[in-house]
Amino acid sequence: MRTLSVLLFSCLNALVADASAAVNRSSLLAYASKPRVFVLSDISNEPDDTESFVRFLLYSNQFQIEGMAAVTSTWLKDRVYPEQISAVVDAYAQVVDNLNQHTSPSSPYPSADYLHSIVKSGPAVFGMEGVGSGKNLSSGAELLLNRLREPGDEPLWVLGWGGVNVLAETLYYVHHNFNVTEAARMRAQLRVYTISDQDDSGLWIREQFPDIFYIASMHGWNQYGLAAWAAISGEEYYNFDVGGPDFTKVTAAWLQKHIQIGVYGQEYPDYQYIMEGDTPTFLYLIQNGLGVREQPDYGSWGGRYSLVDPSQQVPYRQYSDAADRVVGQNNRTYASNHAAIWRWRDAYQNDFAARMQWTLPANESKANHHPVVVVNEYADLTPLVIASTPDATISLDASSTYDPDGDSLSFRWFQYKEPGSTDWNVDLQIPGLKLTVSGDGRRAQVTIPAADDVCDGKSSNESGCWTLHLILEVTDNGVNPLTTYKRVLFETTNSTRSA
Repeated sequence: MRTLSVLLFSCLNALVADASAAVNRSSLLAYASKPRVFVLSDISNEPDDTESFVRFLLYSNQFQIEGMAAVTSTWLKDRVYPEQISAVVDAYAQVVDNLNQHTSPSSPYPSADYLHSIVKSGPAVFGMEGVGSGKNLSSGAELLLNRLREPGDEPLWVLGWGGVNVLAETLYYVHHNFNVTEAARMRAQLRVYTISDQDDSGLWIREQFPDIFYIASMHGWNQYGLAAWAAISGEEYYNFDVGGPDFTKVTAAWLQKHIQIGVYGQEYPDYQYIMEGDTPTFLYLIQNGLGVREQPDYGSWGGRYSLVDPSQQVPYRQYSDAADRVVGQNNRTYASNHAAIWRWRDAYQNDFAARMQWTLPANESKANHHPVVVVNEYADLTPLVIASTPDATISLDASSTYDPDGDSLSFRWFQYKEPGSTDWNVDLQIPGLKLTVSGDGRRAQVTIPAADDVCDGKSSNESGCWTLHLILEVTDNGVNPLTTYKRVLFETTNSTRSA
């Protein structure tokens, strides 16, 4: 009997392994381009940076990671811990082969050796103490400088999880050692997203170089609960929007069950204050069909941000928090910067759990893979832009959408009004699309509003007409359901030409 049980168990394991290996990797979601990313982390200040690194490397097949530097911050002023970054990479090294079984051959995960080679340090002093005349560049700043000097048009995203004096060092050096044209070219490459100001160098950068594309939540000293990023998991700790988001998927119990598993998941520590406060910086860049990285006002898993000064009177490219209006799980409507992140929590936590399953051996993994969304035969992850006129009716067909695992799919179409306007009362300004959806959700008919509504002259577009955003959200029914999106942009002009 025992022999029969062992045989049955072995056969079951083989079947599971075969099922996991059966997915056609060429059918998996692919990425036409990868954003260049350079992370600055005050790792070891508290557990959340390590947590964010564990998640970050699970998405490293979507990024071209250019550097990972250990830095100081207001809570870690005189020490840096690059070895803690390396420890996460060591754990990643044990599972990268497993991960590569679950990604398109065109978008492989980077090798652990490469990741180890780009772990660097910032100066072991606070903020601007490490910046100025006669100071040698830290190893982190040297690498960042080299990355900026490389030719190419692809922007470099600097993600600030702690202080940003490595960026300040680099900019100071560039300003004093390169001609005006070359210095401006290097600054034009930069895209910065910081988790609040965690030293005094962020303010210096924005004052000295207002032309740098810079996303940051602005708030009073130590008032972190006001920042958008806190919505990753912090509504109960900071007491905002309580009852709106579903807290169950950010609890210690959920993380223990779904994330702290296997060799790699064991590297994920218990949280001290909130889970992963730094993670929104790269959730913003996740390629899932929702976000558009050059358009912070469009919204993404990492939040939504608007220009602080949209007047264009000065070359000022700073973005800060914008609000979304979201119906919470308690059926109340919340209007807040936090809602722009927590509205996506179910999807981004399921995604994390699914990717952690990829790290497991095939005979242990409950592997799931993302739906591939195709609308009007357009399969790219970038928005589908449709030129239209008022009152036009447009057909959208997602019937070619498929799931690589053969899972059943649910389709949800909804208008995302907030990206179209800077007005707080967006519902009073952005006209509504008339939407008719087929029974299975795969097809939709969209009617553009009348000219008096959609082309009322209040839009900042040259046409005087609003750009209207429609989102298709497609979710499978896997063990950890995965979601892919398609954003459709209706560019309306007040013309007699047919759509």
